Amino acid sequence: MDNFVVSARKYRPSTFATVVGQEHITRTLKNAILTGQLPQAFLFCGPRGVGKTTCARILAKTINCQHRTPEGEACNQCDSCRSFNEGASMNIFELDAASNNGVDQMRELTKQVYIPPQGGRYKVYIIDEVHMLSAAAFNAFLKTLEEPPAYAKFILATTEKHKIIPTILSRCQVFDFKRIEVSDIIAHLKYVASQEGVHYEDGALEVIAAKAEGGLRDALSIFDQLVNFTQGNLTRQGVLENLNVLDSEYYFRLIDHVRQNSLSGALLLYQEVVAKGFGGQQFLTGLCEHLRNLMVSLDPQTLPLIEGSDAQRQRYGLQAQQCGLPLLLKCLNTASDFEYRFREANNKNLFVEVCLMKLSTSTMPEG
Repeated sequence: MDNFVVSARKYRPSTFATVVGQEHITRTLKNAILTGQLPQAFLFCGPRGVGKTTCARILAKTINCQHRTPEGEACNQCDSCRSFNEGASMNIFELDAASNNGVDQMRELTKQVYIPPQGGRYKVYIIDEVHMLSAAAFNAFLKTLEEPPAYAKFILATTEKHKIIPTILSRCQVFDFKRIEVSDIIAHLKYVASQEGVHYEDGALEVIAAKAEGGLRDALSIFDQLVNFTQGNLTRQGVLENLNVLDSEYYFRLIDHVRQNSLSGALLLYQEVVAKGFGGQQFLTGLCEHLRNLMVSLDPQTLPLIEGSDAQRQRYGLQAQQCGLPLLLKCLNTASDFEYRFREANNKNLFVEVCLMKLSTSTMPEG
C-alpha cells in the first residue's frame, strides 16, 4: 500500500504565487527580495493554518536561490532549491519553540549562528510558535537578534503576538496574516478535488470552508476526512451529517415561517432540529447569526461582508428585502435577548419555543 500523504502537505505551496489568500504578505516579501531590502528578522503573526510557516519556508528557500525568476520566485532547479525541497539544506534550520523553549537550546542556537553558511548566501532560522519561549530563552536570544551576522536571517512565527516581549517585537518586521476568506478556501478545495478525482457538490465545499473558520489547513484536513467517509463523492447532505453542522436552510425556512406568522411551522421546524441532535443554545446562536447576515444584506454595499458563495449572498439579499428593516430589527432584538438569557432557563426547550412564539407573532397587530 502506498504511503498516504495528507492534502495539507501534498498541496503545500512551494512558491509565493501558490500561497492562498495572503497576497498582501507575498507581494511585500517578493518586493523586499527584488530590492535587496531584507530585514534581519521577520515576525509572522496570525491564526493557525493560514500559511505562516509555509511562507517562512518559501522565503528561506527564495533568498538562497541561485537563479531567482524576474518575479522574485525561487527557481526550484538550482542546487540550493533542490536540497531544500529534499529536506537536506545545510543553511535553513527549523526550530519548534513549543518543545525547545529553554535557555540552553537558545544558547546552542546562538552559537550556531556565528558559523558562516555552507554553499549559500544566508543562514535562515525559522522558529515556530516563538511565543512559547521562556523569559530566559528570550533574553538569551535578544542580543543575537539585535546584532546578527550579515548572513543570518530569523523568521519567527506565532499565533499569539501579544505574548512576544516588546524588545523582540521592536527588532522584527511584523507581518500580520489574516484568516483566509471562504471564497479562496472553496477555490483551493476545488483545485485539490480536481487533482484527486473527487466528485463534489459546490454546497459541500461551502460547508467545509465555513467550518474551517479561515484556516486552510483545517479545511484540507476536513476534506481528507470526508473524502474517506463518502468514498470520494462529497454531497452537501453527507458533509452536514458528518460534521454535525446546523444547515442554514433551517434558518431560511424559519424566517419564512416568521414572515407568514406560522407558529406551527416554526415549532415543527425546531423539533426537526432537536431530532437531529442540536441543542437550543446552538440553534439560537445560529439564528442570531442568520439575522445578522440578513441585516447586512439589506444594503448591496455591505453584502460582500457575508462569507460564502455569490448564490448564498443573493439568497440572503432576497430574504432580507422580503422581511424589511423593521421586522429584522425586532427579530434580532428578540433572538439575541433569548440567547443571552438561555443559560438561566430551567426548561431549555420551552425557553426556545417561547422565543419562536414571540418571533412568529412579530408582524401581528397588537391588541
